[in-house]
Amino acid sequence: MTTVARDSRTVVDSTPPPAKPAAGPSRHRFRAAAGFAFGAAVLFAVAPLVLSDFRLSLLAKYLCVAMVAVGIGLAWGRGGMLALGQGVFFGLGGYAMAMHLKLADAGPGNMPDFMLLYGQLDELPLWWRPFASPWFALPATVLLPMGVAFVLGSLVFRRRVRGAYFAILSQALAAAMVILLIGQQGTTGGTNGLTDIQGFFGYDLDDPVNQRMVYFIIAGTLLALLALARHLMQCRYGELLVAVRDGEERVRFLGYDPAVVKLVAYVVAAGMAGLAGALFVPAVGIISPAMIGIVPSIEFVIGVAVGGRATLLGPVLGAVAVAWARTALSERFPGGWTYLQGLLFVVVVAFLPGGLASLIGLLRRDEGKRRFGRLRRTRRPEGQVSS
Repeated sequence: MTTVARDSRTVVDSTPPPAKPAAGPSRHRFRAAAGFAFGAAVLFAVAPLVLSDFRLSLLAKYLCVAMVAVGIGLAWGRGGMLALGQGVFFGLGGYAMAMHLKLADAGPGNMPDFMLLYGQLDELPLWWRPFASPWFALPATVLLPMGVAFVLGSLVFRRRVRGAYFAILSQALAAAMVILLIGQQGTTGGTNGLTDIQGFFGYDLDDPVNQRMVYFIIAGTLLALLALARHLMQCRYGELLVAVRDGEERVRFLGYDPAVVKLVAYVVAAGMAGLAGALFVPAVGIISPAMIGIVPSIEFVIGVAVGGRATLLGPVLGAVAVAWARTALSERFPGGWTYLQGLLFVVVVAFLPGGLASLIGLLRRDEGKRRFGRLRRTRRPEGQVSS
């Protein structure tokens, strides 16, 4: 708003000021690089200095949950696929890594301790033997979950199953996975799972120095997955994924196959969950059916919803915050955390659908409305003479 002198009188010009130019790609890249640098400084420098070895191991566990959240944010936040069965892919990666580590602890030609304890087997099962090689086990932690997701997604998306039906199917898969693992006690450890993992590719996990090494590996992997997710969100595929979420039929009329677009996001999210499960094993030293069933799968989604599923960092921060709250509050209120967790999810869905990450946008919007209101009150019709 400017004032113009006309016949010795001051006239208010109501022409709005020109809009500021939008931030260019270079500015977005600079902000992203600065954000990654800040995150790396926090994870690699600040956290190891201020946290004890025990708290640092807990943070490593939380970062593994955050890896799953990155994939859910891509599939759900960008693709609109409410994946309530990510615990399956987390468990596949975790069991693949745990099987290799248990065989390494047992030594060449020997069976894991739990097989000897239960006494149901005379020799190592055939499907266990390939996991003795790290060249097979390491790729399997990612490729096995991605393969299962590819088969399931191909069947589901081709039939145009979506919404609540897709969520129910993914939860049914998680329940079936748990039942299968519990029923095979002699080969999977049953309800106990694979426990007492002592080594990690020749390193003793009881050594605090090696535990810190595992933490650094997890932190670096999380940053790499964030970079991959950002690339997928910013490239042409990310725009196409959002278009499929908002108007699947329109995308089909444009010549694209929505099933393929959603399948890619679903498979990538499964690979991220499998990698998280694989790194979770050396960080915690155990993998069991209780960590991969329906309840853990829902907890993954709650963390993403709390943080903000439509953003890049929202799922990570929300997953870490919810996991930390679970540890802190369950120590004081062992029987009340489940109810508080459910209440938190209801409150976020009902009153803050965009998660905590949307608070910044809401505050900016309110500030913009207040500024616009003050501007309108100070403006006068064009040609009106001020006194």
